[in-house]
Amino acid sequence: MRENLHRFFRAARGAGVHVSPAESIDAMRAVAAVGFDNRTVLRDTLLLTLAKSEDEKRSLGECFDLFFDQPDLADAPPENAETDARGEGEEGAGDQPGSPPMPGAPQDGLQDGQQGGGQQEPQQGDQQPSAAGGGVSSELGPLARMLLSGDRATLAAALANAANAAQLSNIRYFTQRGIFSTRILNELGIERLRDDLDRLTETRPGEAERLAAATEALRDTVRDQVNQALLLYGREESENLRNEILRNAPLARIEPRQVEEMRALIRRIARRLRERYSKPRKRQRRGHLDVRRTLRRNAAWGGVPFLTAWKRKHRDRPKIVALCDVSGSVARVSDFFLLLIHSLHEVVDDVRSFAFSGDLIEVSDILETMSPEEAMREIMAKVGFGSSDYGNSFVDFEKGWLDAVTPQTTVIVLGDARSNNLDPRADILRTIGERAKRLVWLNPENRMAWGWGDSEMPRYATFCTVVRQCATARQLERAVSDIVASYQ
Repeated sequence: MRENLHRFFRAARGAGVHVSPAESIDAMRAVAAVGFDNRTVLRDTLLLTLAKSEDEKRSLGECFDLFFDQPDLADAPPENAETDARGEGEEGAGDQPGSPPMPGAPQDGLQDGQQGGGQQEPQQGDQQPSAAGGGVSSELGPLARMLLSGDRATLAAALANAANAAQLSNIRYFTQRGIFSTRILNELGIERLRDDLDRLTETRPGEAERLAAATEALRDTVRDQVNQALLLYGREESENLRNEILRNAPLARIEPRQVEEMRALIRRIARRLRERYSKPRKRQRRGHLDVRRTLRRNAAWGGVPFLTAWKRKHRDRPKIVALCDVSGSVARVSDFFLLLIHSLHEVVDDVRSFAFSGDLIEVSDILETMSPEEAMREIMAKVGFGSSDYGNSFVDFEKGWLDAVTPQTTVIVLGDARSNNLDPRADILRTIGERAKRLVWLNPENRMAWGWGDSEMPRYATFCTVVRQCATARQLERAVSDIVASYQ
């Protein structure tokens, strides 16, 4: 059962529940205390030890139900009342077995998975009684005898063992369903079953027909078992694959149905950046030993270094000013960029954001007080979807907010640098670059388009510290990561 718990923890992680090694150890200790007899108690125990929020509790509960609910054994079609090739239609004849209950239907008077009346589990080579009182030939293979006897408990155990032997928990993609179904059937003995069917078709057609129906029911059960395993173990890989595709998709061409998925991806990127860069700031490094200060501080003790002094490297507090073009051509990219910047509050204490098309306004309060959807609607209603005028926007920034740029500030400009053949006012950008710690320009256009038509990118690039193409979420993450890392 320990291995089953390990598989359950892996399925829970795939469902979005963060299960650390310490939490998994606590959960296993709790399960060892309560046991596995009562499923409700087991479920509550795992929820209490693993879930940290209501969302995780809901996801973990769904994962538990899916993990511990085995697929029902599918019912085979009812037996055909026709006689076999020898014309023996009398029910209860010694060489003609009656109609056994098929997989998926409990035997008369018995609960599912139980055996009554002293009936023993079928062993290989033993003759099993049928529901009609006839006998199952001992010449048949174990799988054929299990199917004809209708022993659900033994068949369910055989399915579980075959799934473990086929390593079903390693399934990751929907394209692997056929592979794992074939592995499970091979572990059950499907080759011997085919031989038994061929032999029965020649000698006892009626029994062969029932065995063929039970075989189809078995295939359905295996198919359901594989689909259930894919839901459990393939969810994380499928989500990773989907996220990888989104990370490399051009932000400007994201489909409307993918916008919310991209926002969720941007939030995960921001959380990862916070975890990566907030710890060094909270846990400042001690630095190198300052020998001269240490000796002076301990002069009263004859130079014995009771008190030590350390050289600490000064780190500027992160300060970012972001200027985002929200004209029609780059509005979608600016949406995700502003969401990422304002999700890094634990790392970047001072963030001021501005949006412009023809005119420039500050949007910091809008982003901090509204949801992303409401904030972008408000911003676009004020300055969005206009014709780009970088020169006039830089003039607005110079008049109203140039004092926000200090030697500790990183200024980020996000835009395609297309100013519709108006005055680009590169002189103002040069002033901003001279006052700032760094001036970074992120352009969502392909580099091959820079400088063509009304693009002023080559002129602006002269005064920038860093110029990058930033058309995908991966490129955006890398650019922001490098900016934040410069303050560590």
